[in-house]
Formats: sequence, structure tokens, C-alpha cells
Amino acid sequence: MKTFSQKTETVVKKWILIDAEGLVVGRLASIVALRLRGKHKATFTPHVDDGDNIIIVNADKIVLTGKKYWDKTYYWHTGYAGGIKERKARDILEGRFPERVVEKAVERMLPRGPLGRRQLKNLRVYAGPTHPHEAQTPETLDIKSMNSKNARAA
Repeated sequence: MKTFSQKTETVVKKWILIDAEGLVVGRLASIVALRLRGKHKATFTPHVDDGDNIIIVNADKIVLTGKKYWDKTYYWHTGYAGGIKERKARDILEGRFPERVVEKAVERMLPRGPLGRRQLKNLRVYAGPTHPHEAQTPETLDIKSMNSKNARAA
């Protein structure tokens, strides 16, 4: 018996649409990261990008559990001395780009490096209910029905 190793040329990628309204951020991000990597497929190969393309809509209607909406802090550094910056999750969700909360959650669950950056490019997140990828005929994935803890009323 030989170990199967997927080739880049033989990868079959599907398009998946996820409605994030009422979903818990961490649970959504872990499922999305798993599918971006391709770990849900029997043909998973660690060094090949064989995950699916994922479209997330209604990212502005996601839910943070507990007091994370007010207390969760996102840090980044400008590169200058003393250049640490911070922003609360509430400011981001109520701000101009609320989809960044979902993007960051998924990004931090993927491996760091060239392959992780390549896999992250297969993720498209939109704050509203519309997206420009109708031509790809994405399949819908109902994450709410997978587990009752995946969705929470705000």
C-alpha cells in the first residue's frame, strides 16, 4: 500500500457559500480554516493547496460570545518604536470594514508561510448579503445545522 500524494495539477476546487448571520466567530473560523486547507477531503496533502474557495456573506452580523464584543482587543505594530496600536472588536464591527474580524480569525487559524498565504487568498468575505461570484455557482454550506452551538442569538 502506498501513501497518496495529491499533485497541484489534479486538485479539484469547489466554491462554497456561507451565510454568517448569527454565527459565532471562532466556530465559523475553525470550519472555514479546515475547508481552506482541504483537511475535509480524503485527498488532503499537507504541502498542496487543495482546499475549496469560500465566500462568506453577512460578515457584519456575526456574533461574539461573552463580553468579547466589548473586551476583545486586536493589536498590531506600525514598525516604529513604541508603535503598538490596538482596536476593540466593537470598533471594527461598527466601523467601515466589519468583515476584517472574520478575516483575522481565519487567518490566525491557518499556518504561517507561503502556503498559508496562498490558501487565505481562496477566502472572500463580504459585509452585506450580496457577492460578485454568482458565475461560479457556489454550493451553500449550512453551518447552523452542524451544531446548535455554532449559532447564537445576539
